[in-house]
Amino acid sequence: MSTEAANSDKRDSAWPELEKAEKLARGAALKWASGIFYRPDQLERLGQYRKRETQRTSSVQSRLKSAVQSYLEGVGTGLGQLRTSLDDIRAVGRTMVEVQEECQNKVSGFESLGQLSSLVSDHVQLSTAVHHLHQVFSVPEVVAETRQLIEERRLLEAHTKLMEMECWRDDILYQLHRAGKQSTEGEQVVLSYFSGVGQLNEDLVKELWDVVSCGLTLVKQDPALFVSAIRVIEREEKIDQVTLDSQSQHKFLPPGRPKNLRHMFFKVIEQSTAAQFRARHTDTKGPGLANHLAALQNNVLNDLKVVKHLMVQCCPPHYNILQTYAVLHHTCLSGHLQDIISWDLEKGEIYTVLNWIRHVYHSPEMMDHPDLFPDVDVASLGPLISQDALEQLQNKYVNAVRLALSDWMQKALEAEVSDWYSEGEPESDHEGYYHSSLPAIVTQMLEENVQVAITIGDRLRDQVVVMALQELETFLYRLREAVICFGKERSKDSQPKYYLLYLLTAVNNCIAFRKSVQWLQQQSDGGSRSDSCTKASHSIDTAVDRATKKGCRLLIDKMLLELQPHFLQLLTGSWLSGCEFIDSTCTVIDTYYSYFSHIREPIFQFMLVEGLRLVVIEYIRRLMLKKIICKNVGEREKVWHRLSHDAAQLRELFSNLGLEEAERLTNAISSVSELIKLKDSSLLSLEVSGLVANYPDISDEHVSVLLDIRGDVSKEVRGTVLEMLEQSSQMPPEDYQPIFSDILVPAPVLPFCLHTVKCG
Repeated sequence: MSTEAANSDKRDSAWPELEKAEKLARGAALKWASGIFYRPDQLERLGQYRKRETQRTSSVQSRLKSAVQSYLEGVGTGLGQLRTSLDDIRAVGRTMVEVQEECQNKVSGFESLGQLSSLVSDHVQLSTAVHHLHQVFSVPEVVAETRQLIEERRLLEAHTKLMEMECWRDDILYQLHRAGKQSTEGEQVVLSYFSGVGQLNEDLVKELWDVVSCGLTLVKQDPALFVSAIRVIEREEKIDQVTLDSQSQHKFLPPGRPKNLRHMFFKVIEQSTAAQFRARHTDTKGPGLANHLAALQNNVLNDLKVVKHLMVQCCPPHYNILQTYAVLHHTCLSGHLQDIISWDLEKGEIYTVLNWIRHVYHSPEMMDHPDLFPDVDVASLGPLISQDALEQLQNKYVNAVRLALSDWMQKALEAEVSDWYSEGEPESDHEGYYHSSLPAIVTQMLEENVQVAITIGDRLRDQVVVMALQELETFLYRLREAVICFGKERSKDSQPKYYLLYLLTAVNNCIAFRKSVQWLQQQSDGGSRSDSCTKASHSIDTAVDRATKKGCRLLIDKMLLELQPHFLQLLTGSWLSGCEFIDSTCTVIDTYYSYFSHIREPIFQFMLVEGLRLVVIEYIRRLMLKKIICKNVGEREKVWHRLSHDAAQLRELFSNLGLEEAERLTNAISSVSELIKLKDSSLLSLEVSGLVANYPDISDEHVSVLLDIRGDVSKEVRGTVLEMLEQSSQMPPEDYQPIFSDILVPAPVLPFCLHTVKCG
């Protein structure tokens, strides 16, 4: 028992998979038996189950024995084949030993065959010499005949004879090569003897290239000669191909092969085209540039027509000769244009070059000509000059236009300024608006240059528009400075005779320039508007506004200067007792606005608004400078009455002139009058708060002066009002037109605390 257990343990340790399988089988059998005999009535069928399982076990054992038996038979067969193979290997080994012994015994016999090999080589050389003996002797004669044919330009016949001599030479050299005598003295003798053939080859190639370089002329005069040259080239290409194919097999390459004449053909036409181009188109600086480019156009087009209608028929299709010539001309033109661009060109010449590059070259009059379409692929040619070079040329053009415009505009401005000091009145149109020819001259110059740039392209158009806006901005600043200098003349004794009229002309001219600016901006809006163009548009809008408003301000200042003596009457006895002040003031204003009506809209409306605003400011400023103090209610009512009456008169006057905002501006005087009229001083804080709400630029200094004019404000009420004013101060809105911020109130004179004493 112990022996069986030991064997079982040994088997289990040797075959762990078997132990695992046996445990699984036992577990499965127990599970099956417990399921079958769970009920007592199933025990009656125990015999049937035992018989069935016995049969199943017998079947499995028989199949297992059959499989083991088959496996053992296969193992036996394999062992037998291995024994047979071992015997065969031993037999082969014995045979190889015998062969090695036999080879060692025969080495001395093979050494005697070296002499035979030498004799065979000599025999091959002699047989080759005998075979080519007739041709060898005729070489000098054939060389002379071939040279004569080359001189007579009978290229096909000359090439035929040259091929025969090269064939003789190559056959002899190949026989020497096959006999193992390459690079020997015999080969050198052969090459020396056939040296005339190499010279003939050079002469023929030279003649071929002379014919090819004159191809455009020959295809019109003698196409047969050009065709002969092409046929010779194609023959040599085939021979090169055959030679290269046989080289891999025979390891022999004849001298001078491959000749690559087809490759050289394209190199020659490239060189001849470039040389012909240089000969035709020499340095043509100056006014003849347009004619030079026109000649370029005609010559290139005629050459390509000759190639398409004549040369294409002389060349094989795979030469693609028309496209080749198109590319060559394109390359030569590109280089020539680079040279032209490097010259010191003027504005008109730069435009001519740009127009030729952008429009003429790719037009139906040149590369896109119906005779060339669709054989010439214009798109594949690419641009004539690089994008960077084109940008540089366009920048050069823009700078040239800038210099010309700046010079012309400066001269036009100088002529305009000189007219301001003349003895004659400025011109006026049928509507009575004063103007001069300055806007028309400047606008015409700008529009002409922009229209010219449009013909080149959108990019140049945008550049010229930006440049035009910048130059017009500079011009407007110069015009503004000229207007300022002109305005200073009114303070001199010799004031220009028609000072006001020429200021009106300058303002109307600025309005006309606004239309020019709008036209330029519309040209740029036609494409994608660049940042530089947007910036230039904003900048020139500011320049136009500044120049216009400066002229308007000088006109209003002239009016205010004449009003100064009238404003001195404010808060005087005559002012309180009558209407002479406001009547005379309105008369002066009405007179000046009869002049101002010669200004076009919308600037005339601006003149009305600005004029009334400045009049109101001057009115209130003079009122505050008088430092009058009302002693009682009666005096305050008189001041209120005159202020209200003056405000109503100014409001009526400017309303009749067409100003809709007259009431809003004159209300500043009315508000001041109401502050002075107020009987109950305790309500001053409320009145001032309303004044601050309408005029947020009013300061405590302004309010203090108005309280001083009243003459009845106590220190406590003043402090309350000023404190409320400080608390209710606010920022003016963006569209607010300042009134009080333009009125400077003089600082109050502080009392000196020391007594006055005499100096010691």
